[in-house]
Amino acid sequence: MIIVLIVLGLLILFGIFTYNRLVTLRLAWTRASADIDVQLKQRHDLVPNLVETVKGYAAHESGVFTQVAAARSAAMQANTVAEKSAAETALTGALGSLFAVAEAYPQLRASENFQGLQAELTDLENKIASARRFMNNAAAEYNSAIQQFPAVLVAGPLGFHAMPMFELDATERGETRNAPKVSFSA
Repeated sequence: MIIVLIVLGLLILFGIFTYNRLVTLRLAWTRASADIDVQLKQRHDLVPNLVETVKGYAAHESGVFTQVAAARSAAMQANTVAEKSAAETALTGALGSLFAVAEAYPQLRASENFQGLQAELTDLENKIASARRFMNNAAAEYNSAIQQFPAVLVAGPLGFHAMPMFELDATERGETRNAPKVSFSA
């Protein structure tokens, strides 16, 4: 009888420790996801300032401004991690078009306001990349924990399900894998 009680007590302790560990890992993913949301909101708030600055120099480029506005709106309305990832990729592409327009205007590129906004955007992009790495690490650790034996016996019945990662889209993956070629020949 004592052995049965000891085994039962150990199983209960295992269940408690496993549950608490999984909750801690899930909360780490939630914090990481919220951190990305904060960084993305700052990026979304910066975009109108960039557009207005470029508009002052290149007002006839309305198609680019419309594209940026639509991409920003879609990014702000995205709810799931997959939607956010896709929308942010579209916004990055639209901002690339905006900066391409800016390249055609030397006075704009020399503007302190534009340079400041561009530097702020670059800083935010670095913070977003860092937050994305942290979130993906938290997701990987959590997803691994719920799939490992013996935690898998407890995770499913207690409602622990895999968390999504903030992934690169196919275009970004291609850019990441294919480094630019540098040639010094004339």
